[in-house]
Amino acid sequence: MTSPAPAAAFTQDELKAQVGRAALDYIVDGEIIGVGTGSTVNKFIEALAGVKARIRGAVSSSVASTERLRAAGIEVFDSNAVDELAVYIDGADEIDGRGYMIKGGGAALTREKIVAAQSRRFVCIADASKLVNTLGAFPLPVEVVPMAARRVMRQFARLGGLAQVREKDGLPLVTDNGQHIVDVTGLRITDPLDFENEVNQWPGVVTVGVFAHQRANVCLLATSSGVRTMNFD
Repeated sequence: MTSPAPAAAFTQDELKAQVGRAALDYIVDGEIIGVGTGSTVNKFIEALAGVKARIRGAVSSSVASTERLRAAGIEVFDSNAVDELAVYIDGADEIDGRGYMIKGGGAALTREKIVAAQSRRFVCIADASKLVNTLGAFPLPVEVVPMAARRVMRQFARLGGLAQVREKDGLPLVTDNGQHIVDVTGLRITDPLDFENEVNQWPGVVTVGVFAHQRANVCLLATSSGVRTMNFD
C-alpha cells in the first residue's frame, strides 16, 4: 500500500485544487451561482466544468472569470437578469476568525462585492496562509475614480497607511470598471465594519477591499491535512 504523501508534498496549486473541489458541495442544483475571481477560483471553475449540468449557469465577478466559465461551457448571466443567487464562491487575500476579509488582489473587488451582496450565502475558498488574527498585513486594495487617487492616498496617510497606485506595465492599472486601484500598507484593521463604513464615504472611493458587510458565511480552508471548514453563521 502506498503511504500518504507528506504535508510538504502539497504545492500551492494542489491545495487550491483541493479546496476548489470541496466547494462543489455548496453549489445548489438547478440554480444560478455566483463565481468570483482569482487563482483559487480558477481551480473551482475547472472542477465545476465536470458537473456543469447541475446548475443553470453563473454570474461572474470579472471579465477573466467570464471567459473561463464560457470556455468550460457554462452559461454566464448578467447580474441584472438575476434577482438572487443561491451561493457566491470566491477567494480572499485575508480572512479572520469572524469571516471578515480583504479582497481585491485581482482588481475585481467592486464586482465581487456586488455579486456577494446578491447572494444568499458566501463561501470563501482559500489556503491556510490567508487566515489571520487581524486584517491589514496584505495591502488593502481600494478602487478609486482616477481623479481622486491622490486625495484618497493622503486620507490613508492620516490613518497611518502608506498608499500607492497599482501599476501594470509602468502605467496605472485600469479595472474592468475603468477605474484605478490604490493599495495601502501599514494598516491594522481591528473593526472591519466601522473601517468599511468610513472609507466607503470618502469622495472618489468606488469600493474598499474590506468585506465586512459582505463577509463570508463559510470558509473552506485548504491545509496540508485536508480541507478545514469554518462556519460564521
